[in-house]
Amino acid sequence: MEAVRRLLDLRHRSRPEDLPPALAAVAPLLGAVRVIALMIDYEQISLWPLHGTPADNAARKVDHTTAGQSFRTAEPAQDGSCLYLPLLHGAERLGVLEVWLVSEPDERLRRDLRVIAALVAELIASRRFYGDAVERTRRRMPMQLAAEIIWNQLPPLTFAANNALVTAVLEPCYDVGGDAFDYAANGDIIHVALFDTVGHGISASALTTLTLNTYRNARRSGLDLADTYRSIDKWIRAQYPGAFVTAILAELDTTTGCYRRIAAGHPAELHLRGDVPLEALPTPTALPLGLGHMINRPPGITEVMLEEGDTLVLYTDGITEARSADGELFGLDQLTDFVRGELRAKTPAAELMRRLIHTIVSYENGELRDDATAAVVRWRP
Repeated sequence: MEAVRRLLDLRHRSRPEDLPPALAAVAPLLGAVRVIALMIDYEQISLWPLHGTPADNAARKVDHTTAGQSFRTAEPAQDGSCLYLPLLHGAERLGVLEVWLVSEPDERLRRDLRVIAALVAELIASRRFYGDAVERTRRRMPMQLAAEIIWNQLPPLTFAANNALVTAVLEPCYDVGGDAFDYAANGDIIHVALFDTVGHGISASALTTLTLNTYRNARRSGLDLADTYRSIDKWIRAQYPGAFVTAILAELDTTTGCYRRIAAGHPAELHLRGDVPLEALPTPTALPLGLGHMINRPPGITEVMLEEGDTLVLYTDGITEARSADGELFGLDQLTDFVRGELRAKTPAAELMRRLIHTIVSYENGELRDDATAAVVRWRP
């Protein structure tokens, strides 16, 4: 309780970099020699000590380490006298708490340390916007301004509640400019959108910012899917004539499993039941946002009833149009095979997204030709 009290004292008057010395101070109260908060980097390759951690700046790789095992599975993992606990803010994976123990922990101490890890995650999530320590830890190279703008617009990468899960990933994380996603849970409805803006750089990020915020404004004003499409289309046409954004605008009723969406010039989602791909949803059902005025009819809305455990994978063409060194497209078939394999292995959705984007980056030899974004939507009543 004394350790909890000292950490809670950081809630009102502290900076993010005040957390590492506070963890060092409470370590003896937890039967530990050292307690270190490790943050995941933007590329989701390594875990790094939070800026301000004394005498420790070494990375722990996500793959092939015990620390990484805890991050990948979102479960505690132990290596000798070192216990690793996931730092979770809701379902968002922030990193791992590394606890160097004096002796083998009993079950009560393990439970207590999970409480401490949950508290540390909340402190990181609540203090991260009051300083740059968390961002400086997560960034391993300078971030381009266009990417800075987009990342500041996005919700957490993973959300789970209300019988549904949404998780997404973006690359290249330091230079993304035209892709974005958004979601919200309102009552029984989960709203999800994926956007792919024409162009790149600052101009694309500005158009993406307008699109994201127009989408949120329409959603918060209570507009239905068709009117949301019309509102975004109108504002893009007014502010960026000739530009366009492809998109999936979707709603999932978490009580019934009814999934409704507009495919605005965008590739169709993958729809899998278990690890079996189902028939592709029709696409497009509307012109890209910004070009909707060219056809005098309302956007088409597709409706499908999901079954328990169904998985939808939304993606931008940067995924399927990734090219190998010899020019071969990654393609829809490889994407489907990859997702099926991960589902058969029961890979958690957030980890599936991490592995997918690393597969795409590797396929293009580390240099993406286009923004690549994907999201998983899963209904779990």
